[in-house]
Amino acid sequence: MTTFPSTTQWPERGGRPAGISAGFARRSRRHRSPSAVEPPVAAGRPQRPRWKWPLAVGLLLLMMGGAIWGLTLAQRQDRRLPEVPALGYRLVNTFPHDPEAFCQGLLFVDGELYESTGLYGRSSLRRVDLETGRVLQRVDLDRRFFGEGITAWNDEIIQLTWREQVAFVYDRTTFAHRRSFRYSGEGWGLTNDGERLIVSDGSSTLRFFDPATFRLIGRLTVRDRGRPLRNINELQYVRGELLANIFHSERIARLCLTTGDVTAWIDLSDLYPRHLRTHEEVLNGIAYDEENDRLFVTGKNWPHLYEIRIIEEREKTKE
Repeated sequence: MTTFPSTTQWPERGGRPAGISAGFARRSRRHRSPSAVEPPVAAGRPQRPRWKWPLAVGLLLLMMGGAIWGLTLAQRQDRRLPEVPALGYRLVNTFPHDPEAFCQGLLFVDGELYESTGLYGRSSLRRVDLETGRVLQRVDLDRRFFGEGITAWNDEIIQLTWREQVAFVYDRTTFAHRRSFRYSGEGWGLTNDGERLIVSDGSSTLRFFDPATFRLIGRLTVRDRGRPLRNINELQYVRGELLANIFHSERIARLCLTTGDVTAWIDLSDLYPRHLRTHEEVLNGIAYDEENDRLFVTGKNWPHLYEIRIIEEREKTKE
């Protein structure tokens, strides 16, 4: 390649370099191959490599192909996996519920109904009369805390908070505050399987804690037909399985605590019609009376608490 040294002296008004005759310049142009000479590069403007655009286009096409392949693979996997059963329910009974109670946790133990309510400045732990909905006992949380899920452990009740990363432990009889635990992340739902505390945080991951120390001892990813299931909310352990509210969903997921798989869906969309409530007044709150095999559900600011019985049918019926 012919170069143009910076030492070449050009005349002030343009033209040929000094010392080069016109005839020589003409002969040189006639005998040079057009590809033998490249134009000079302007000072301060490095020539752009010609391979950048093809490489960028190639990478884009590769990424698009990978995304399409991944979607196709997921769809094929969905077709291979069995359908998750849709279970029905039977309405057994309807009880009053405080419409000002923003339910974040529900618990039934030893014949007593307990409820945790949320919102800053309105959070509380309550003992409630099932038949009348009347609040029998109550302790309010400081305005800094947003109450979340609850569970009973021995003679105590443990209550999570949303973003404050604090769990409160109360005497189950007097509601006296005994101690507190710290944990990382958010607190949503809470239950126990007799050995571990089970905590949801709105993601697809369940966390397991030691009830005595609140030390993290395990994790489990929840999946619906192979895909992570997010927005897991209120939890209730029932006879070896886990029932979970899904935030802003009218369905309850039944989960396997060994694999994390959704084993069934329970559709409660017609239990308390949407047009009678606001966007935030969602289904939330599951309690199980183990002694009498009764299941209770309610929602945020719902005027009723319902006793339901799950049935192995797709068609929902009511008594």
